[in-house]
Amino acid sequence: MPELKKTTANWIAGSRYDIETAKHMYKTGRYIYVIFMCHLAIEKLLKAVVAESQEKHPPFTHDLYDLIERAGLEIPAKHRRIIAQLNELSIATRYPEDFAAMLKDFPKKVSLDYLKQSEEFLKWLERDLRLIPS
Repeated sequence: MPELKKTTANWIAGSRYDIETAKHMYKTGRYIYVIFMCHLAIEKLLKAVVAESQEKHPPFTHDLYDLIERAGLEIPAKHRRIIAQLNELSIATRYPEDFAAMLKDFPKKVSLDYLKQSEEFLKWLERDLRLIPS
């Protein structure tokens, strides 16, 4: 298998950076941004798979389901919940209509759950053979 495309490597690096940022946001109590960064990390790793699979640039979308379909992935049942939740929260965490309510909805314990589930999904996705350089 040849080396990864530069675009793919950039998406992977961005994903790793973003999940580390999510961890830092958790440590500093910025729990809404934990959720936001988890979504972004998963989005970028999915775009890495799409970039490696296709000749064209991944689409400018935040829809995880669209990216999963474009990548031709079958998501294991244990990861479907986090994908559904993060996909639903994509717009809400970017543009909260009621910031105070959102802060209540995502306390420390909830954001830690999102972080752990996101890390597990990312580990699963990183094992995709298209993301493993020769």
